Amino acid sequence: MLFKELLDSKYRELRIEFEKLYHLILKMQTHDSDLLLVHLNAFYNPDVYSWDNLEEKMSPYMFGPNHEGHSENTHHSFIGQYIKHNISLETLENHLLNLEYREEKREEIDGLNFDEAISIQTEMLIYLKIWESDTFIKKFFQLASLSVGADYDWHYKLQTTSREKGATGTRDVIIRTKIRDRFKKSIPKLYNAFKNCYSFQIRNSIAHSQYSILGRSILLNNYVKEDPYSQLHNQSFEEWIERFHETLILYTLYHELLGTINNNYGIVASKMDNTIPIRISRKEPKEEIEYRTIHYRSVFKDWGWHPDE
Repeated sequence: MLFKELLDSKYRELRIEFEKLYHLILKMQTHDSDLLLVHLNAFYNPDVYSWDNLEEKMSPYMFGPNHEGHSENTHHSFIGQYIKHNISLETLENHLLNLEYREEKREEIDGLNFDEAISIQTEMLIYLKIWESDTFIKKFFQLASLSVGADYDWHYKLQTTSREKGATGTRDVIIRTKIRDRFKKSIPKLYNAFKNCYSFQIRNSIAHSQYSILGRSILLNNYVKEDPYSQLHNQSFEEWIERFHETLILYTLYHELLGTINNNYGIVASKMDNTIPIRISRKEPKEEIEYRTIHYRSVFKDWGWHPDE
């Protein structure tokens, strides 16, 4: 169940922090077009070396949605539909007042609590869709890196097995140490938003169905005394509401930022014969810097390696 008043309040607060992030990256990026590469989902694809059905050899340095981008579009549509059909104009305060126990309204209150519990379990799925999203994690990693003056990482790689070498990190490590913690000094309110929203333990309890709902509490069955990241016993519905609403606003502003990046670089390209120079930090076949030009199609607001014929 979503409360428009709460979403609007969190949006107003965090929008300012995303504006700070955008301007910080413009100041700190080491090449003028690195921020555009985030929007373009630039990546290194070693599979190119095994392709034998092309007349010309292709560079393994590419940009475009790739599999994870199409996946993100699918989940983005699902999330958008949930928001559209489940947003309430009732205030959270009034909602909680209606749930205060009164014997004559016991059945009505039980029904409201049941409906909210069902809604929360749909929201748990959305929570996973966001915090497990390859593209969301990758692009926020790149944004956080650019904000501290690092180059765009063409060789970013999510670690999926413990034996994998050369990976950037696991989802949890990337989110906590390579995204969230990089905002701690420069944009502390954005750091706090990540801290408020993302919980390794809650994400895992949802993914493995290690929870139960009793009354207005979500009981977590994956508490581990020795694990500093698994110290929660439960979440009240009220705590979940705060966590989930703020997560949705992070997700919304992330997409809005990517749109802003595309629009603003499109304006720049329109003044440069619809072109933008980019930098590729190659590691294959050897470490070197390559500069190339990409082309902007103003009608479609998209980009390609070659001008529109």
